[in-house]
Amino acid sequence: MKKYFLLFLGLSLAFLSCSDDDGIKNVPTPEPEPSANVTAQNFMWQAMNLWYFWQADVEDLADDRFATDAEYTAFLESYPDPESFFYDTLLFGEDRFSFANEDYSELVNSLSGISQSNGLEFGLGLIGDTNNVFGFVQYIWPDSDASTKDIQRGEFFTRVDGVQITVDNYVALLFGDNSTYTLGMATVENGTISDNSKEVSLTKIENQVEDPILVAKTLDVNGTIVAYLMYNRFLSSFNEDLNATFAEFKAAGATELILDMRYNPGGSVNTSRLLASMIYGTNTNEVYIRQRWNAKVQAQLTDDFLTDYFANSTGASAVNTLNLNRVFVLATDDSASASELVMNGLAPYIDVIHIGETTRGKNEFSITLVDDSENSYLYASDREGNINSQNSWGLQPLVGRNENADGFFDYTAGLVPDIELSEDLTNLGVLGDVNEPLLARALQEISGGSAKIDFTVKMPAKHFTSSRLHTPVKDNMYLEKPLQLNK
Repeated sequence: MKKYFLLFLGLSLAFLSCSDDDGIKNVPTPEPEPSANVTAQNFMWQAMNLWYFWQADVEDLADDRFATDAEYTAFLESYPDPESFFYDTLLFGEDRFSFANEDYSELVNSLSGISQSNGLEFGLGLIGDTNNVFGFVQYIWPDSDASTKDIQRGEFFTRVDGVQITVDNYVALLFGDNSTYTLGMATVENGTISDNSKEVSLTKIENQVEDPILVAKTLDVNGTIVAYLMYNRFLSSFNEDLNATFAEFKAAGATELILDMRYNPGGSVNTSRLLASMIYGTNTNEVYIRQRWNAKVQAQLTDDFLTDYFANSTGASAVNTLNLNRVFVLATDDSASASELVMNGLAPYIDVIHIGETTRGKNEFSITLVDDSENSYLYASDREGNINSQNSWGLQPLVGRNENADGFFDYTAGLVPDIELSEDLTNLGVLGDVNEPLLARALQEISGGSAKIDFTVKMPAKHFTSSRLHTPVKDNMYLEKPLQLNK
């Protein structure tokens, strides 16, 4: 079932033309000449001029950039390709994460976890010093096409439909329009990857939904009940499932939690707040995170809107919390945005023991923008009929940063682990199994065990991209709550 996010539904056109008394200078925006064929470019400029976090730092987005409409029109016409206009002209140099999608409906569906997928999640790495690429399976969605095939975590592949994967063709081969492809598998021995004869055919299915809760279980560690949760994306459509999982943890008497977000690229800010509350507590007077927008927007927003507190309700049910004073987090370079937000938001209150690798370093959030000028370009599911039918582009720009209760937000270089441990391609292990290396390392910390477990990494699972970054939502962190303007 499709489920769309309602982003800032309380916003009206008045926001674009506020008076000085409202806190934003009433700066008229330019308009393209009617005969110009710049519909997509005009939408992109207008939306980014208002919302973009770095609007003041991009010269071409300045409020006074154009003296006349004719000058503005000529500027837009000089960029006939909307995609390159967005990426090459409108983005701030330090922005690694804003993106555009030619079909906003594809983007909106992906925000709900809906996509075309065969259910195989994998990383891609380089073979030696060549341009050749190998893939390794990280996990498989339950109830997906891949779950019915002879392929599992820890296996390797080097070919698609008989063609060697390279840095130049991997996008087309693995993430193109081909709904079905056949992987040529490989083996690794003594650090060398070799092709083998095994082949696995996979089919991408429309409207697949990933359940972000891949593994949820409790373990008895010398009499201590340890909850283990592998959580792979922050999806609000699964908030009740997440809360029910914590109810089961509570019922089992869990007093420790290992939160596995090693592959979690992010998602809903509100879901991150709920997860943090399930871990730490439901005191609604304690700050979880605060938002910071560009100067235009910041001045218009109420303190209540800008500040998120811990939650005692999901909106449908009371939050089940473990009331912990520490949490063990398994996180890697694949952990980003809302995953990092949970870690940073909890840090002022409890001990967050980070095991793994330095995270990606995405501390900004975004919103979905479409060509609906009467709603200030904000996507709203009940306004799809108002979106310009001549322009299907959707934008997901960074519009703000989150800081924790201590005011800390500067982790663009990533959050550094307390205990560094990479995944090992020669021993990825079974997720949720006590012998899987990252989980075993966390259990060792909990038990205080002195047993000599060898955590030597023979072949670090280094990769330059992953399958999760080639979905419309990528590693996005997005807001879902109605905007509250100052009176």
